[in-house]
Amino acid sequence: NIIVHGCFGSAALFHALAQVFNFHGQQAICFNYNDRDNLMKSSAELIEALETLSTNMNRQPITVIGHSQGGLVARKALVKDREPSLQNPDLALHLVTISTPFAGIAAADHCGSITARILSFGLVIPICKIISGDKWDQITQFSPFIKKPGDLRLQVNTHLKIVTDEAGTCRKYTDDGACAEDDFVFGLDEQYMEPIDNSSRVQNIEVAAGHVEIVGDYDAPHEKLIAL
Repeated sequence: NIIVHGCFGSAALFHALAQVFNFHGQQAICFNYNDRDNLMKSSAELIEALETLSTNMNRQPITVIGHSQGGLVARKALVKDREPSLQNPDLALHLVTISTPFAGIAAADHCGSITARILSFGLVIPICKIISGDKWDQITQFSPFIKKPGDLRLQVNTHLKIVTDEAGTCRKYTDDGACAEDDFVFGLDEQYMEPIDNSSRVQNIEVAAGHVEIVGDYDAPHEKLIAL
């Protein structure tokens, strides 16, 4: 199992989850990347990691698990007709994505809006670059990265797509039990994407859980994800 973190995340966040896999006799490692990089660059780095990993696996299957933006990176690494692409034909792969905005991030739509660029006299572009980094033009619904996700390689046997209904969830509570910070990041409409969902290899599972809640924290992964 190779775990791919999301935006503002790190490999350290999934250390506890990796330990759970190890406890159950499965090897697990955490892939780290710069979450501000161009997503094609990040997915290329993941491909390189998979190629290196595969030389020591004796044809054992590999499951790639991506949370949030990490799901975009993970899936893009496993599509055919891209460069660079996976070279090892013997790799047996499974894909799991969790809370991934396959339809684009709504909060970033102004970054891809021609109208917003005109009204801001072009200032929206440098602002978006400051906020999101080099991936700024890849994460909106207008981006070819989102609109043309591509087909998975044939060696990817399954894609388990965990969709989180994050409405009304809470990440942090005050001492008196009030919600201090909600756990809503992506809506359902941001996570469902017809060209991806129509694949016979995709299984969508929708679960009521917050964006961070579903993957747990530094101390312990959440039981909902383990159950799924």
